This record gives sequence, structure tokens and C-alpha cells, in this order.
Amino acid sequence: MTHMEFAHPYFGAFVMFIVTFTAFGATVWLSRYISRKIARLDTEKLKTTLYECGPEVTKQPNRISAQFYLTALLFILFDVEIIFMFPWAINFKILGWFGFVAMLFFLLILAIGFLYEWKKGGLEWHSIK
Repeated sequence: MTHMEFAHPYFGAFVMFIVTFTAFGATVWLSRYISRKIARLDTEKLKTTLYECGPEVTKQPNRISAQFYLTALLFILFDVEIIFMFPWAINFKILGWFGFVAMLFFLLILAIGFLYEWKKGGLEWHSIK
């Protein structure tokens, strides 16, 4: 091999990539091997119990309505709308009529979605029974 074969500008980066990939793989393999050798394989009753004080936990039916999650999702949706309106308001003079019409179109799409959700009853809070 001559010196010219190693003269490529990316040869060093390629070697470092191979060394790093090999070191990462060896580290992962070694840590898994050592942890499996050190770990105790017997299961104790104390090991499988809960680590919290108080009575044993019993499974209870879910009493949280899905309406809560829908309301939270709608809040995030319309909160993101405000995030898009701040840069528009700051650059209102620069954008001119094009920016104004684009924001009206954006608000129209959001208003249609809001009215659709209102009509479907997504904004009404139902009592939990």
C-alpha cells in the first residue's frame, strides 16, 4: 500500500466511524453479558411485591371520562393557533395584504374545525356517572 491510497479526505472520518461503531457494540454486548452473569435469577416474594405503603392496590374501573382528554386536545390545538399568530402579528406591516389574506384563510379553516367540533358536542362537558 502506498501513501496515496490513504490520502482521501474522508478516510479518517470513515475509520473513526468504524472504531466508534465497534466500541459502541462492544460496550453494549459487554454490559449485557456482565449484567446477566451478576444478576440473581431467583425470584423472591419480597422482590415481586409493591414498594409502597398502605393497603394492597386493587384494580378499579377507570372513572376519568374521555371528554377530559378531548378537551385537553382541543386546548392544545387552539393554543398552537396562537403560536402561529404571534409571528404574523409582529411582521404584519412587512407581509402586507398577502399576509392578511393568508391569516384570514388560516382562521377560516380553524373556525370551520371549531364549528364542526361544537356541532358534534365535543365542547359540552358530560357528567361522570
